[in-house]
Amino acid sequence: MKSTKLLAIGTLIALSLSATSAMATGDIKKGAKVFKKCKACHTVDQGGKNKIGPNLFGIVGRSAATVEGFKYSKAMKASGLTWDEASLDSFLTKPKKFVKGTKMSFAGVRKEKQRTDLIAYLNTLK
Repeated sequence: MKSTKLLAIGTLIALSLSATSAMATGDIKKGAKVFKKCKACHTVDQGGKNKIGPNLFGIVGRSAATVEGFKYSKAMKASGLTWDEASLDSFLTKPKKFVKGTKMSFAGVRKEKQRTDLIAYLNTLK
């Protein structure tokens, strides 16, 4: 019985690590190109201004709805999200489905590789 539980825990850890390393394999340069889709609404410079969307500098690891001076939707404020690779991937896939009531009108990034690259790029903004 104990060995079955240990095996299950080991399997979960292995799957978790493989998912994390898969996300970490994005191409930063390609991600910067994908970010061009986001530039109309977001800036990424440290201390950069908010546009239609909030500044994204330091987004990876940050709690959602915490950029000063940006007026977030009630849904985003109530989301309780921390922007890690998994939550960013889900949000960027279909923002309005992941956070129902978000003000973000962007339809999403359909291609998984582009999302992975974009997240790798965003992860460099620290």
